[in-house]
Amino acid sequence: MDAGTLLVGAAAAEARASRSLTLAIDDFFLPEAVRLGERLRSELALVIEVLVGAVETEVRESARRLLVGRGETNLAAALDQPPGAVHRRLIESELLRDGELMAELIARVRQEALSAALPMHAPDDPEKPSLINRFAQHPDRILANGAVALLMAESRRRGVNGGSRAGDLPAELQHRLTWWVAAAIRQTAKVGAQDGVVLDRVLSEAALRSLAGHDEGERLEGAAMRFAVALDAPPEELAALLIEALGDGRVVLFIAILAHALGVGFAIARELVLDPAGERLWVALRALDLPRGAVAQLGFALCEADARRDLEQFADRMDEIMALDSAEARSAMAVLKLHPDYRAAVLALNAAAQA
Repeated sequence: MDAGTLLVGAAAAEARASRSLTLAIDDFFLPEAVRLGERLRSELALVIEVLVGAVETEVRESARRLLVGRGETNLAAALDQPPGAVHRRLIESELLRDGELMAELIARVRQEALSAALPMHAPDDPEKPSLINRFAQHPDRILANGAVALLMAESRRRGVNGGSRAGDLPAELQHRLTWWVAAAIRQTAKVGAQDGVVLDRVLSEAALRSLAGHDEGERLEGAAMRFAVALDAPPEELAALLIEALGDGRVVLFIAILAHALGVGFAIARELVLDPAGERLWVALRALDLPRGAVAQLGFALCEADARRDLEQFADRMDEIMALDSAEARSAMAVLKLHPDYRAAVLALNAAAQA
């Protein structure tokens, strides 16, 4: 290493140290309500690694088959790279800091953590199957098929490494990640300029093949929403179904039933459920005219499962929550039914006006 290289390295190290200090300070002053604990950080890192690895395997193997089929065996061998190279390249590039992608994945790990932490209560009738298993045997074929599809989606999500399928994201995010992975495979492949042209073309084709096989409906969230639509819980049964879904530890199903009852998308209902402050969720439950006992049961279960929630504060607010008129609550919830882009524009304008 010559003196010039050493000086350049020292300057880069100084910049890295300054950035590291800034990030550490920002992390220290984060409110507990938004900070990811070590367990969630670990699970989030694993989910990202597994998703990237699954897409990478699919794109890489497809590209390898295309190259071998076209007699480009030497170029196919160039696709053999050290494990984790693509994942590291995407981390270094900061592409994975994408707001929409991280919002989806953070919500997913929080959703799974909430499911795991929910207090389990023994059923009144030990012989009675759980909610979803009961409907899997329902004489209504649509309900039975929806329940079975939900069970299968749960099994895929909770499979090896927490669900290692390549197509486990909403369609727009799946497209984004697939093209990022294809480009990272190309960058980490050691080939000359002429071979690079061929590899670019083949990787593009492989990415398109991967995306063609992506079925967003197979995702756990999609299966839960289809089942909730088929169930179409009557108002008089809604509270009991929500309580049972949460009691079974099926947060995804709870969110889906809530979303269908409110007439909003899954992501919006999930946001209400995972928000530790809880105000919007209590308004939503009043908009559905749930009785006091049901609101208390649901609130208690969520407070028990999420350390960010204050059980005593929830108990103190019960009278305030139940005093809210259902019609007034429905009016307040109407904004959630607006187009997401329109809502985002309104929020952006309000934020700009307050700045």
